[in-house]
Amino acid sequence: MTNVTPGLVCAHHHLYSELARGMPAPPKVATNFQEILEQVWWRLDAALDLEMLEWSAKLGALEALEAGTTAIIDHNETPNAIEGSLSVIARACEEVGVRIVTGYGVSDRNGTDGARRGLEENRRFLEEGGNCLVGIHAAFTCTDESLHGAAALADEYGVGVHIHVAEGPGDIDAPKRLAGLTNDRWLLSHCVHLPTDHDLEGTILHNPRSNLNNGVGYANPARFSNPVALGTDGIGANMIESFRLAYVMARSVDVTVGPDPAWSWLENGWNLVPEARNDEVTWSYDPMDPWHIAFTAGIHPLEVKVGGEVVFENGTTTRVDAQEIRAKAREQAARLHARL
Repeated sequence: MTNVTPGLVCAHHHLYSELARGMPAPPKVATNFQEILEQVWWRLDAALDLEMLEWSAKLGALEALEAGTTAIIDHNETPNAIEGSLSVIARACEEVGVRIVTGYGVSDRNGTDGARRGLEENRRFLEEGGNCLVGIHAAFTCTDESLHGAAALADEYGVGVHIHVAEGPGDIDAPKRLAGLTNDRWLLSHCVHLPTDHDLEGTILHNPRSNLNNGVGYANPARFSNPVALGTDGIGANMIESFRLAYVMARSVDVTVGPDPAWSWLENGWNLVPEARNDEVTWSYDPMDPWHIAFTAGIHPLEVKVGGEVVFENGTTTRVDAQEIRAKAREQAARLHARL
């Protein structure tokens, strides 16, 4: 019986999207996932600059600590602010006190030069010793040359690839496009429309709230033989909430399932960022076991230690001024929304 756990891990985040809240409505109502991408997310990421990205990342890191999350695996896409973007994210998270693994999502959707620059940003960050997974947006927005180039870069540096896979029906060819490229270091996010008998290697990243929000369906990750970890796809970093939703969604297809499988998906985050195992979160509830947490609302951290340092206590962060971060983030959100 204890109210202490290691720091939680958000295995799939988009820190660039933190300023999306309150953004103007899209030009037209999106009626499918492709239109959601085009009308919302691809308009948003194209409007970001490095200053916006900095405060978006700081806000995301702040809210992660407030939820007991000490490590984030980020996937960045800022096509008009590529160069230096991964360093901006890393510095922002370090300042707040959150562990960060990031990478730039290579894509040909903005032309071959955009794909080249994205690949080079991953290489630059790796060369400088950054904690990086090579990012790929998704197979359906990349040429074979870009997919193979990103895989080769990851192999060159001995790191994994972080990619969206079969999130929507427009990416159902992903298993064929990625055949022979993946290994157990790869992170395969969403996988809603991935066949159960696929041949892709790597950890599947389950994002239940985002999948529901985007109307792409339920991934039912229990059907895969791959390891599964939990993410948020940019909708905050509250992993206790993600665990609860993953649990009830699993019961929507199998009423005999208890909370333990979803909790194991949460725990798999520690395999992806092992350092988070040594972090320490003291919670407002005791005991912190899945059969209690699944049915208890309002659980929150009282104290968070990262690498032995107290970075959150008495309801706020110790390294940074939370109110200042929120004020600056509001200013940058206003700039961003004006561009939209």
